Amino acid sequence: MSLTAGIVGLPNVGKSTLFNAITKAGAEMANYPFATIDPNVGMVEVPDHRLARIQALIPAKKVVPTTFEFTDIAGIVKGASRGEGLGNKFLENIRQVDAIVHVVRAFDNPNITHVSDKVDPVADIETINLELILADLEAVNKRIGKVTRAAKGSEEAQAELDVLNKIKPVLENDGAVRDIDFDEEEAKIVRGLFLLTSKPVLYVANISDDSMAHPEQDPYFQAVEKYANEHGAQAIGIAAESEEEIAELDDDDKAEFLAAAGVTEPGLDKLIRAAYKLLDLETFFTAGGKETKAWTFLRGTKAPQAAGIIHSDFERGFIRAEVMSFADLDKYESEAAVKEAGKLRIEGKDYVMQDGDIVNFRFNV
Repeated sequence: MSLTAGIVGLPNVGKSTLFNAITKAGAEMANYPFATIDPNVGMVEVPDHRLARIQALIPAKKVVPTTFEFTDIAGIVKGASRGEGLGNKFLENIRQVDAIVHVVRAFDNPNITHVSDKVDPVADIETINLELILADLEAVNKRIGKVTRAAKGSEEAQAELDVLNKIKPVLENDGAVRDIDFDEEEAKIVRGLFLLTSKPVLYVANISDDSMAHPEQDPYFQAVEKYANEHGAQAIGIAAESEEEIAELDDDDKAEFLAAAGVTEPGLDKLIRAAYKLLDLETFFTAGGKETKAWTFLRGTKAPQAAGIIHSDFERGFIRAEVMSFADLDKYESEAAVKEAGKLRIEGKDYVMQDGDIVNFRFNV
């Protein structure tokens, strides 16, 4: 899958620190705006406990997790929609991603400057959201100007104009496109507009190390979570600097660090899974033999197209899919036992893949 989540935020909120922790890519960091000018792109393994269990029950020579792409986009400032800072470049970078991971500063540190000279994560969220809204409003107004004349003789152009006129008043009232209900045909038009506020968003509060174990008790995080809930989004608390340190440790040292901090897993694991889910991504598995492997697919994908993710020949010559769920393998503890229990299914071309499916595709080319 080529879908990517873009990490955005005001300057100096910890975006690049978070990106480093996620990808270990070593993006440049500095205590001044625009340390990241070109977007850094990195791949990250998606943590999934099911892989180890599958490997234990159906041993393979190697285990391969699925991956997911993050893009680190430089800090946006107030006025970006008018080209302030490096606004036009950054807004275009956001336009190219499929979902937004919006990082806000949620810790006090007098040694790290804040563009507004105060720590107020909700105000920071609203600053960036407003810039995205204003950029979308400008794009919609321009598009209305182009489409209006064409709509007189084209049903397709009229349909687009109707959608644009549905969007415009929402943006004018500081609303986001993702908050509007569209039918299936309207949604297709919206996707073609590439509007910034149409993208799903996950809010990440960059909290202090002291709040790592219990982010829900941190006042800054509470404010971010309240805002997210009010806008139909999710919020996660991450201590980005500590997470970067954790990412560099070996497994034993990592476990010791987490235990000392009073947490059961790295916050990044929660973040990666949340971003993965935000994009409607799910996982199926192939097991045994040379490798047990996790594969990413978009929710709603049918079996032949899922087979094509492995190889185009699998889709072209698709015959059937032999499927068992991870839950059934976990319960019965062997493929033979799953089959004996009547839980091994033969699925055809119309089968919609489910998260956790373990599949053997049959094909002929």
